[in-house]
Amino acid sequence: MDEATLRHNEKMKRIKIARDKMMQTKTEEKGLIMVHTGAGKGKSSSGFGMILRCIAHGMPCAVVQFIKGTWPTGERRLLEEKFSQECRFFVSGEGFTWETQDRGRDIAAARHGWEIAKAQILDPDIQFVLLDEINIALRYDYLDIDEVVNFLLHNKPHMTHVCLTGRNARPELIEVADLVTEMTLIKHPFRDGVKAQQGVEF
Repeated sequence: MDEATLRHNEKMKRIKIARDKMMQTKTEEKGLIMVHTGAGKGKSSSGFGMILRCIAHGMPCAVVQFIKGTWPTGERRLLEEKFSQECRFFVSGEGFTWETQDRGRDIAAARHGWEIAKAQILDPDIQFVLLDEINIALRYDYLDIDEVVNFLLHNKPHMTHVCLTGRNARPELIEVADLVTEMTLIKHPFRDGVKAQQGVEF
């Protein structure tokens, strides 16, 4: 065994000892409040990845989709056609805000979605709820941020996971979340005139 390999092996042994020691202190289990935000692509994609993970583990879950409305996404088709028993899917929006151009209707749709979301979060049979694009509804004040935060802090069952996606997550939400991920935009083909494509964006 050469010297570089020996050094690498010794380094990995030290890392394993440190990791094992650290893991011994991680004993708590709780339902997490998770936020996926940022200008980069992947917020909803990551949320739906966790939905599929829940399905694989036999964890009943639910999706409440804000803003996107009737936009035909692959994840919605898959969940409704193949996994409707494992995952409930609700759509509350009528489309992107620049498409509807009707603030009153957008607020009513968001409020309706929030009522559905609360019911799913409180349902003892549901273990994971994805609130897709709710951050957009919060950003435009379609929903009251204090109401959402207070509900998540005081009404969410202890072991229920909730993931909230969308750009421009409100600071109040980031403050109370257990896990916050910001997707950073470095490069996107849309800037070069490439349209949203099936299997990538939807």
